[in-house]
Amino acid sequence: MRRLPGVRRSRCLFPVRRCMHNGLVPRSSKPRTSWTSSGELDFLVALADQARGLSAALQQAVRDAIRDGRLGSGQPLPSTRALASDLGVARGTVVEAYGQLAAEGWLVARQGLGTSVADIQSVAPAPAEPPAAQAPRLDLRPGHADPSSFPRQNWAAVTRKVLAEAPDEAFGYADPRGRPELRAALAGYLGRARAVRTTAANLLVCSGAGHGMGVAFRALAARGARVLAVEDPSSPRLRAIAAGAGLRLVPLPCDDLGARVVALPGLGADAVVVTPAHQYPLGVTLASRRRSELLAWARASNAVLIEDDYDGELRYDRQPVGALQALDPGRVIYAGTTSKSLSAALRIGWLAVPPQLMDLLVDACRQVSAWPSSLDQIAMARFIEAGLFDRHIRRMRGIYRQRRDLLTATLAAHVPMLRVTGIAAGGHALVRLPPGGPGEDEVINGAARCDLALEGLGGYRFGHDAAELARHEPALVIGYGSPAGRSYRAAVAALGDYLRSVYARA
Repeated sequence: MRRLPGVRRSRCLFPVRRCMHNGLVPRSSKPRTSWTSSGELDFLVALADQARGLSAALQQAVRDAIRDGRLGSGQPLPSTRALASDLGVARGTVVEAYGQLAAEGWLVARQGLGTSVADIQSVAPAPAEPPAAQAPRLDLRPGHADPSSFPRQNWAAVTRKVLAEAPDEAFGYADPRGRPELRAALAGYLGRARAVRTTAANLLVCSGAGHGMGVAFRALAARGARVLAVEDPSSPRLRAIAAGAGLRLVPLPCDDLGARVVALPGLGADAVVVTPAHQYPLGVTLASRRRSELLAWARASNAVLIEDDYDGELRYDRQPVGALQALDPGRVIYAGTTSKSLSAALRIGWLAVPPQLMDLLVDACRQVSAWPSSLDQIAMARFIEAGLFDRHIRRMRGIYRQRRDLLTATLAAHVPMLRVTGIAAGGHALVRLPPGGPGEDEVINGAARCDLALEGLGGYRFGHDAAELARHEPALVIGYGSPAGRSYRAAVAALGDYLRSVYARA
């Protein structure tokens, strides 16, 4: 160690890696650690030779030392000349490193006083990211489309064509209403397949059903709505989105004929969300008489109806029921999505909006500032125009019908005391559990121990305390959109075996 006479030596240690190589001896990748003495301060230096250069390595070492607390605020650093001499590097390398660190705020250089560590607020190290929860081996929860059935080749062909032919302006910022190509294609498809009465001018493209519902709820709140009636039972996620828009929620009870419209006058609602084609999760269709009563109430109350047609095209036992919106296009906001029919990964949904509400919804969409990729929208338009979407829907009807039939047959063979209820449609079925036997929670928790994921109807109930929930008939909401491909058969077999063991013990 060298010490200048009469100079008090302070010690500041930080590791910096370096491997020196003069071109005459073999290069070693092993870091070399050594003491260096600048004649002013002592450093423990270990510089590792890196492709990006010694200056960058020195910068990173200083940053690490400051973050770790090994160099504290105000501590001096050796001069550039002294440190360069000790490290055997060009002085310009150290000058460059100090200059960059000073520009970033790590160091402070004062003329006549040298370079020291800046006054940096210490920050606690970020906690390690928790490990991702392991997915259950067999998942029969509802709400998922079969990912293995996505028409990859057709979609890839359409996408390649779009990339080759899309106009330059399609690569800029998007129109919050959606691409005109997709709105025009949707107007034709919805009128033909769902009996929706709309035009391209009254369609709004959204990033999936959740985004569309959020836009509609925000627009209604801006219009003055305060109370929203939602079906009981209904999707907890939908209720969370509505509450996030500032609306107060009230439950609208449902039975085997759908929403009980007779309860609406006593709820004080300004708007109502319904799933008339396939009530979620009960799986029933809103009776025709109740449709008429619902529209009559909306007109008398000057209320707005939101029709969530999340899987209306997926009916297997008969022709799909047409949209409620067709009976009063000026009173109903119609919401649709590709998430159940095609793929949730596309993030494409749509709203057919009464003309007098369109500006409000466009403003709400602009505020949320989230819409699908313009290229995906054009691809979806071409997918519809080429008849590929209709072809895919017909194919999925066949696949889901077979899956539902397998579920029904398996349960009938293994646990005949359970009842599968609801229409043959969509991607889920309601399985009623017999009263007096194991409850929903007991069945679901036991299934989880078998690595089988299930959901109970109680999780969809709204506005009930524990005592009220206990009085309801228990049921499971079984999805048959997933698992993918052949795994579904194994999952249903495991479900049948598990439920048979449960009720054999009961």
